[in-house]
This record gives sequence, C-alpha cells and structure tokens, in this order.
Amino acid sequence: MATDTLKTRASAGGAGGIRRLLLDNGALTALIGLVIVMSALSGDFLTTDNLLNIGVQAAVTAILAFGVTFVIVSAGIDLSVGSVAALSATVLAWSATSAGVPVAIAVLLAIATGLAAGLVNGVLISYGKLPPFIATLAMLSVGRGLSLVISQGSPIAFPSSVSHLGDTLGGWLPVPVLVMVIMGLITAFVLGRTYIGRSMYAIGGNEEAARLSGLRVKKQKIAIYALSGLFAAAAGIVLASRLSSAQPQAANGYELDAIAAVVIGGASLAGGTGKASGTLIGALILAVLRNGLNLLSVSAFWQQVVIGVVIALAVLLDTVRRKAGATPVAAGTPGGAGKGKQALTYVLAAAVAVAVVGSLSFLHGGSSSKTPKVGLSLSTLNNPFFVQIKQGAQAEAKKQGVDLTVTDAQNDASQQANQLQNFTSSGLGAIVVNPVDSDAAGPAVRAANKAGVPVVGVDRGVNKAKTAALVASDNIEGGKLGAQALAEKLGGKGKIVILQGLAGTSASRERGAGFEEGLKAYPGIQVVAEQPADFDRTKGLDVMTNLLQAHPDIQGVFAENDEMALGAIKALGAKAGTSVQVVGFDGEPDGLAAVKAGSLYASVAQQPSQLGRIAIDNALRAIQGKKVEETVKVPVKVVTKDNVAGFTG
Repeated sequence: MATDTLKTRASAGGAGGIRRLLLDNGALTALIGLVIVMSALSGDFLTTDNLLNIGVQAAVTAILAFGVTFVIVSAGIDLSVGSVAALSATVLAWSATSAGVPVAIAVLLAIATGLAAGLVNGVLISYGKLPPFIATLAMLSVGRGLSLVISQGSPIAFPSSVSHLGDTLGGWLPVPVLVMVIMGLITAFVLGRTYIGRSMYAIGGNEEAARLSGLRVKKQKIAIYALSGLFAAAAGIVLASRLSSAQPQAANGYELDAIAAVVIGGASLAGGTGKASGTLIGALILAVLRNGLNLLSVSAFWQQVVIGVVIALAVLLDTVRRKAGATPVAAGTPGGAGKGKQALTYVLAAAVAVAVVGSLSFLHGGSSSKTPKVGLSLSTLNNPFFVQIKQGAQAEAKKQGVDLTVTDAQNDASQQANQLQNFTSSGLGAIVVNPVDSDAAGPAVRAANKAGVPVVGVDRGVNKAKTAALVASDNIEGGKLGAQALAEKLGGKGKIVILQGLAGTSASRERGAGFEEGLKAYPGIQVVAEQPADFDRTKGLDVMTNLLQAHPDIQGVFAENDEMALGAIKALGAKAGTSVQVVGFDGEPDGLAAVKAGSLYASVAQQPSQLGRIAIDNALRAIQGKKVEETVKVPVKVVTKDNVAGFTG
C-alpha cells in the first residue's frame, strides 16, 4: 500500500502534476494560450499601448463581474448590473449638471443609487420569495427605464472633474485599470477575510445547512445583492467617465459579459466556489478575445459566436475538472501553503507567457507595408443604411488600393470607444468613424489626435475632438424636408404620429428636431403621438399597431428611418399610401422599393454609398498630407414615386 502511494505521488509530480496544474488553473491556461495565439497572428497585439487598451477595455466588465461574483458564489444570479450601472451614471451626471449638486455629493448619490437597487433585489429575493432570475430581470427593466426617464433619452455630459477617471496617471497608467485592481483587491478581501464572505460560500454550498447552523440567510442575501449593486454603480461611473457622458443605453448586455467572466474564471453557477483572481482572468479573456478579433478584422457577429463557444468550453472544462478530482480552493478556505502555491503558479505562468510571446514578437519584427491602412468603425451593421456606407467604403478602398478594416459597434458607445482605441494602437494611417454618439466618441478620437492619426467623421460628427473632415448629410435639414413633404401631401392639415429612433443617438435627436422645426410652418398638422421604435422594423410594426388602437383616425406617419417606416406600413395594411401617408428617412433599398410600390409616400434619401466612398477618399487624402475640406456635405433628397426611378443612392 505504501509503495502504491509513493508511485502515485511520483506520477503526480511528473505528467500527472502538469495535467492537474492545467485542470486547476484552466482559465489562466486559456488566457496564456490566447495571448500567445493573438501575438502570433497580429503584429499589433503585443504593444504597450494595446496591452493597456486591453486593461481599460476589461475594467468595466471586471468591476461588474466582481460584484456578480458575490452573488454567484452564494448560488444566485444578478441580471440587473448593466442597467444599474447606466442608472447610477445617469444620476451622477444629472445631479451634477441639471440639479446643480456638488460633484462629491453627486458621486455619493450615484453610489447610493446602485446600493438601493441592490437592496431592492435582495429584499425581493429574501422576503418576497422571488427567484433571483425574476427579481433581477425586473430590476434590469426598471433601471434602464429610469435611466431613460431621467435623461429624457439623451446622453448627459459628465462633469470634467469626474471625467478624469477615464484619464491616465503619469501619462501611461489608465485610471480605469487602477480602479479595477482596487475593486479586485476589495473583492478578494471580502471573500477571504470577512464574515459575509464566508457566509457567501456557506449559502452557496448548502443554503439549508447554513440556515440550520444559525446563519441569518435572508439578511446575508440582502447584503450580498447590495454589494453587487454597489460594484455596478462603480462600474457605471468608470464607464461614463471614459465616454465623458452618461449614456442611457450604456452597458446594455454587460450583465451577460459579467456572468460569463465569473463562470470562465472557474466559479460554479451552482454556488459555493469562485474567487476574485479567477473573475479577473475571465474578464481579461473576454477583453483579449475582442481586442484580438478586432485587430484581425473579424466580424462583430462572429465575435459573438466565438465568445459563446468560449463560455461553453469554460463550463465543460469545469465539468471535466470536477470529474478529474480537481478541487479549486475557495477564497475563504484557510491554508497558507495553498495560497503560496497559487501565487507561485501565477508567477510561473507570467514568466512562461513573457518568454513565449517575446520569441513570437520576432515573427513580426521588421515587417512593414506601404499599403495605406484605414479603420472604419460603424455604429451598427444591423441596418441597411450603414451596410450601404460600408459597401461604398469598401468599393472605394478597393479602387484606391487601401487596406480597410471595418468594425461594428452594435450601437454601443463603449464598444466603439474600444474599437477606436484598438485602431489607434495598431498603427493605422487614418480612422473613419460613424459615432454611436457624438459626445461619447470624443475621448477616443482625442487619443487618436494625440497619436497623430487623422480621423474622418461620416454621417455624424464628433464633439470636443478634432476631425480632419466630416462627411455627412444634414439630418436636421432632412427632418425639415420630411416635414414639408408630409405636410404638403396632407394639404397642410391632419393628425400624424412620429416613430422615433434609438433614444440617445444623435441621428434620432437631429432628425426629430428638424421635423419639429419644419412643422412650425404648418399649424394645421397635429402630432397626436410620439413613440420610440429604436430604428427597428419589428418594433416599428409593434409600436404602430399599438398607436392605431388609440389613434385610428390618423392621416400621416413620420418615421426617423425607413426600417421603422416599413414596419408602420405593415401595421397599416391597405391604409398605407391611401388614407395614411408614410414618410421615412435614409433611402435604403427596401424603402425605395416601397416608394415605387406606393405604400411609402416618400423617403428622405441620404445616398449612403456616396457617404462611404467620400469618407475613404478623404481619409486617404489626410494620410497623404493633402488638403481636406473640414465639412463635406452630401445632399439629401426627397424621393417619391415621381423620381424614384432615377435615384441611384
């Protein structure tokens, strides 16, 4: 028996020991592997600026995930953290600007908002007996709705004193990274050194046993969800400071990234296990994946597929690890030797990564290309208008021999800021940006200005930053033309409804403002309802269907893009183009087809392909040091059945 034991230990010290090390540190192994692969595939990955970018891009997700770690360790779930982050940032910005509250108090109010949201979640779960999934799902909706109500759907500029949280210390250390490290240390301390931390593991391991042991489970759960809300508030402040504005739609979907980071980091959704270091590694894996895939010009749609596969593999690895007998140490478990061994593992892993990555860097050393490189960041590719901008840009890039990289921000200002940072650090000759929000794009464009990379705006401008050129249609003028076309078709009188775009976007604000201004010349036109449909055809159909129940006698509809107009036409049925006239905006192919068919009276067309072509041409001129006009206007045109045949877009 003793001999067998000695043989087992000996084998464990060889190949078996390495296998056990990999199983016990699966997330760390995956992170090292990703860094090595990305370094081999992209010469732009392994630069100081890009590595700092990864840290900044991981910061918000990591801070949210630290709070979610408390919840998951206790066998709960929190789907509300993204909305709570947006609400807290909105409260801060509104308090410090519109309400005139001192910034210090405004910050406290923002933190209190996150804390209050977490307390409500905890009370609903502990005393209301609601499942965590349902309670936090409700808070997700409430938090986002309150953020939109407070901001009136528009971004609120952040006070400069708070925006410094998005800056750097000493000109190189990003403050978000520092905040992330501090919050990680706090998380590790709470989990490993406090009574409530030990309570989390006890509740997650066996809630009934914890209750019978004398633990006040209900009160502990309230505290756990309050901590999650507190961390969400901190994440919201950091995110908004990066964007120099509080975006009501910020952090949309970030709760899923936070949960994914915790799971990838080795925590079990069944509760009882999890640690701060694992969560940080999980957040870094997601950031490295997105950063590397951006540098490799992988579509944002495929990025979602890759990240989903990584999450599934992480859960499978956890299953394999448990079957193999691996025993991840909970943060609250005593044992100094174990912790020393874990620290040594991290040091060795870092040394291996540095050695391998350093050798791989020679693969890209000395390589250079005379082909001009341009990055194009579009607000979304889930809209035919922006797809046409991309196609026009790609056609012009091919014609002029430009290496064009296109990214999709998916209407997320934070994701776009990450993409612009990646472009800046990867040595592109110029950047073309179609901002999700003009204010939020400012800090990232200023960083490009500082790095000497010329930036060209397309369709929307960038505030508080320098652009070599702005290639755009006039959305306000387009709104006025839309009002004129609809009012004249109705003979100057009638009841109409307005379908608004995505709350907080400059396109929606400008088109709406232009339409409102244009209607002033037609006092006989009465707007009976205005509702957002988020630039989406399906939502346009649903919203229009609902509005018809309350206002069946309308004579006109103005939709701030063609997609919503097409949804409205579907809801109107035979009324469209006969008793009800519909005007859209953009001049996309489906919209023009509806104009030709007569169901859509008119579309204010922007010629998106031309926008893309001219933007690339101006970017190339900026690279070559040629003179570039500061503003290049592409005319808008009202397209009706009379002139649609000759319109090319």
